[in-house]
Amino acid sequence: MILIVDSGSTKCDWISVDNNGEQIQEKIRTSGLNPEILKEKKLYKIIRKSEELMKNKRDVTHIFFYGAGCGTENPRLLLKRVLEDIFVNAEVEVTEDTMAAVRATINQDDEAAIVCILGTGSNCSYYDGTRLHQRVQSLGYTLMDDASGNYFGKQMVRDYYFNHMPETIRVSFADKYNMDADFIKFNLYKQPSPNAYLANFAEFMFLNVDSTYIQNMIKEGIRLFAKNMIFQFKNEVEKVPVHFAGSIAFFAKDQIKEVAKEMGFTTGNFVRRPIEGLVAYHTKKL
Repeated sequence: MILIVDSGSTKCDWISVDNNGEQIQEKIRTSGLNPEILKEKKLYKIIRKSEELMKNKRDVTHIFFYGAGCGTENPRLLLKRVLEDIFVNAEVEVTEDTMAAVRATINQDDEAAIVCILGTGSNCSYYDGTRLHQRVQSLGYTLMDDASGNYFGKQMVRDYYFNHMPETIRVSFADKYNMDADFIKFNLYKQPSPNAYLANFAEFMFLNVDSTYIQNMIKEGIRLFAKNMIFQFKNEVEKVPVHFAGSIAFFAKDQIKEVAKEMGFTTGNFVRRPIEGLVAYHTKKL
């Protein structure tokens, strides 16, 4: 059994295929496994909580894991060690989530492209057809992650408390979420995965996307992301398409296309969940 895994900070999708590339069982979903944020004990707990994974753990021969927080060496090795300890018969490959986005969005293996992730967090890389290039190292959700779910969630919470939201939007926001200050601070400073907590608020944007306030907020976030991340590849951006992966990108694609036209870059493919493309990619390699 081969496991192909796509993990963000919020959720993690596991798909099992046999040696012929045929899917064995329904997709398994667990909480996200971000080794930059979660401690080793929590990583073990999330995986072992899944009865489906534990039932077949000795049958797994290969794991191809793509994840948020796996772009630097120490977190990547931590998660690899956890997976090898649980799936004792498996060869384990742990790769950053950007490579998942590359393999799921490009049209052929040797296509050069700029590939962006806009999900709970955000990232951007240049793929030259063979290798991945990143010129800005992520410092995580508190300092970076422009145009991500947690970025937009933070913006809306701030706007709510600073009274910058239009009143009708403000009332709807308070009806949908617990906006008690103590409750918010408890989730931000006392609970695990505060970035995922903030990203939960982003759903509100797409339920109210006709609002001028929401439209402007989305486009401002995309402009900031383009300035800081896409245009770090200022020589490449004129020559190659810019592909996008992740739920925020998928649902904000109209606004992204508007900003792309305004700022002078060409959008390519939009993929909500890279996992389907990863299955196709690894099936071809079997």
